[in-house]
Amino acid sequence: MVLYQINHKNVVKLLGCCLETQVPLLVYEYITNGTVFHHLHNDDAASHLPWETRLRIATETAEALSYLHSAASIPIIHRDIKLANILLDENYTAKFFDFGASRLIPSDQAQITTIVQGTFGYLDPEYMLTSLLTEKSDVYSFGVVLMEMLTGQKVVCFKRSEESRVLAMYFVSLMKENRLLNILDPRVLNDENVEQLKEVATLACRCVRVKGEERPTMKEVAHELAGLQALPKHPWSKSNLAGEESEYLLGRFPSTYNDGVTSSSMGMGYDSINNKITFELEGAR
Repeated sequence: MVLYQINHKNVVKLLGCCLETQVPLLVYEYITNGTVFHHLHNDDAASHLPWETRLRIATETAEALSYLHSAASIPIIHRDIKLANILLDENYTAKFFDFGASRLIPSDQAQITTIVQGTFGYLDPEYMLTSLLTEKSDVYSFGVVLMEMLTGQKVVCFKRSEESRVLAMYFVSLMKENRLLNILDPRVLNDENVEQLKEVATLACRCVRVKGEERPTMKEVAHELAGLQALPKHPWSKSNLAGEESEYLLGRFPSTYNDGVTSSSMGMGYDSINNKITFELEGAR
């Protein structure tokens, strides 16, 4: 029922249902290139995915989630966002998958109470504590996905030290200490994209704020990622951008950034006001 509500280029298409087996089987379109998880974490993978491809995949996934939350006939919360559920076709286009845990949200409800379900490391801590499911639970999980793409590290790894075992917590702590470069994936980090990586890292930290109400919406996340993806290609990016134009191209909104929330009130979240990373972009800030 959930899948029949969906019509988006970055969501795997449901072709039908096979009733000729003992247990009915859903039949999907065939996606040829495996999962993003395989490309990032499998040592035998032929490609580790360059940063430009990772950013495009993140943008496409965010746009699909934005569609599910606000453009589908009935809002849909995916509830199990992770790299293993993002497939890639022959052109490395993102195809979001696995709606087995998803829930439809009636228009008269902002949240529903449900049994906690998802994948450890991606799970929204607010949802884990209250069992109240909202769209912001998906935003948290997507923030962890961004961190995974930025670092090339798994969300949970017991081979790592105790402080770095859970990626989201370790990532946020490094951001607060201005040590982001210590964790960025060296396979994609270079002088040309470091500022873009910092912007995406800041966005990821906003997505994983402890309080759901302090996180951006998926529509805002998708808009900002699309702006970051387009900016290097825009002819203005080589000129002296005025602050207002650069803020617009990056997809920022004052209400998103200047919300007056401090790091002490956010717990594990990131304070984009007091702990922000400042950088120069050809004369603009």
